[in-house]
Amino acid sequence: MQSQLNSVGTPFFYGVFSAIVMVMIVIDMLTLKKEGVHKVSSKEALLWTTVWISVSLGFAVWLYFELLHNPSMGHDVAADSVMDFLTGYVLEKSLSVDNIFVFVLIFSYFKVPAAYQHRVLLFGVLGAIILRAIMVGLGAVLVSRFSWVLYLFGLFLLYSGIKLMLPEKEGNKGLDANPLIKWLHQHFPVSDHFNHEKFFTLENGKRLATPLLLALIVIELSDVVFAVDSIPAVFAVTTDPFIVFTSNIFAVLGLRAMYFLLANVVEKFVYLKYGLAVVLSFIGGKMLVVKWWHIPSWASLAVVFTALLVAILASWWKNCQQPVTHKSVE
Repeated sequence: MQSQLNSVGTPFFYGVFSAIVMVMIVIDMLTLKKEGVHKVSSKEALLWTTVWISVSLGFAVWLYFELLHNPSMGHDVAADSVMDFLTGYVLEKSLSVDNIFVFVLIFSYFKVPAAYQHRVLLFGVLGAIILRAIMVGLGAVLVSRFSWVLYLFGLFLLYSGIKLMLPEKEGNKGLDANPLIKWLHQHFPVSDHFNHEKFFTLENGKRLATPLLLALIVIELSDVVFAVDSIPAVFAVTTDPFIVFTSNIFAVLGLRAMYFLLANVVEKFVYLKYGLAVVLSFIGGKMLVVKWWHIPSWASLAVVFTALLVAILASWWKNCQQPVTHKSVE
């Protein structure tokens, strides 16, 4: 069975989106180069997080008015498209918290100083953009040719949501036994020392990778795992490739700033995984019943936002009941 994907994306829209992304990345890189090696403060992280969210919301407003003034689109298409964008954006932002927890583990394992972490994350985000673009393109092709793929996505998301609700297995959560890290150590000549924020160093005339490069490789590969959840989740919200791609990329672009904002407190969101479980289960269920029951975009956004808000407030309440402990990202 085949289905035709309808998209509001035009070359002009893709051009504007690409220009915004390129400008923000250049600003980010120039700022990084100007300031040099330094530890990103919570104040700076909050500022950049605010900037990224503002740019994303600004894009949504621009998109709405552009679609509204298009004779072939109109108010309903404009409103639905923007609502889908916002739902996908909030969904991707919430799923990014899992990324942050893993980033904390990776940086801790490789003992990456906080002053060097922002460079790794910058390159990690650039790699994630390329990966997401490829996966969204492949997903769009599959959905356009085989509509039943949506049901597979729905089952996978439902499974992921149920799995999140189950108690975690006892065992070592460290990375020492990770086969990927073992393989990297066996096949990469790696130095035991950092060379400032460089990915390579020279020791006894030999060119060696620094632990910083290994951290980057593991972060890039871990994003493949996260993308397997996140891309189908947004396709459950909308099958419009333009909305899927833009909402996903805008969420990824703000990941670096959000890491430095939440790294020290991410473990305090003790109930967030249950909120994510509800979200994934709802999105998966929505995808499975779409043939018989269409859930409006505004209702999806309301469910996603409410589930996350309840999980965050419940986590805050629980933390208020016990002594507060702080953990450094260094």
